[in-house]
Amino acid sequence: MKSNKPNKSISNNQNYPKASKVRFYDRKKWLLEIIPLIILIAMAAIAFYIYPRLPDNVPIHWNASGNIDNYGSKYIAVFLIPIIYLLFVIFSILLPAMDVFKENIKSFYKYYYAMKVLFGIFFLVLYIATLMPNFGYAFNIGYIILLSVIILFFALGFILRHVKRNFFIGIRTPWTLANDKIWEKTHNVGGFMFMALSLILLIGILFLDTTVLYIIFVGLIILMVIFLMFYSYYLYKRET
Repeated sequence: MKSNKPNKSISNNQNYPKASKVRFYDRKKWLLEIIPLIILIAMAAIAFYIYPRLPDNVPIHWNASGNIDNYGSKYIAVFLIPIIYLLFVIFSILLPAMDVFKENIKSFYKYYYAMKVLFGIFFLVLYIATLMPNFGYAFNIGYIILLSVIILFFALGFILRHVKRNFFIGIRTPWTLANDKIWEKTHNVGGFMFMALSLILLIGILFLDTTVLYIIFVGLIILMVIFLMFYSYYLYKRET
């Protein structure tokens, strides 16, 4: 005979929350958007100021050693990063309000906002660093980018440990999205791994060439992704 006893499994945690009638953005959140807007305005001001002062062909790509290996249109050099950041700002505003778990995002919004500002500073530093060689400033851009990535990843590692379940921020595997407990454990481990990776790169930058460091960085990122995917699956199987 079939039992009428409810089946207690992880699927009970997969129910989506009811849609909230309260708006995601209030006046305080809209006022906070002024900092990303200031960064965007700063990029636009730089772009329109330097565009007529550049030759038609300018450096647009550097290799891992920090040497220029490709030239292209000044339009790409001047406007590509601001356009990418503009799209980032738009989607970073729209997506949280559309997320099924937007109430979760509300609970860690200060960390989410810190991440937005962090990415804004990263884009601005990257933008200025790629334009400065056109005005006679000689430096290894590989180190600038690498240092920016180290700071970015360390901060993201800290932020990840405070991110709650949602569909567009964090380590999103089928198994982390299925359960809050699996999400939390995976992000605690993933956050520490991000910070550890940053410290490894910081030590390495003192002794190793940027080319070697970029290879180490890409290799460790791939290993982290594979590990966290299987780790979340392991937690899922253990829970069920």
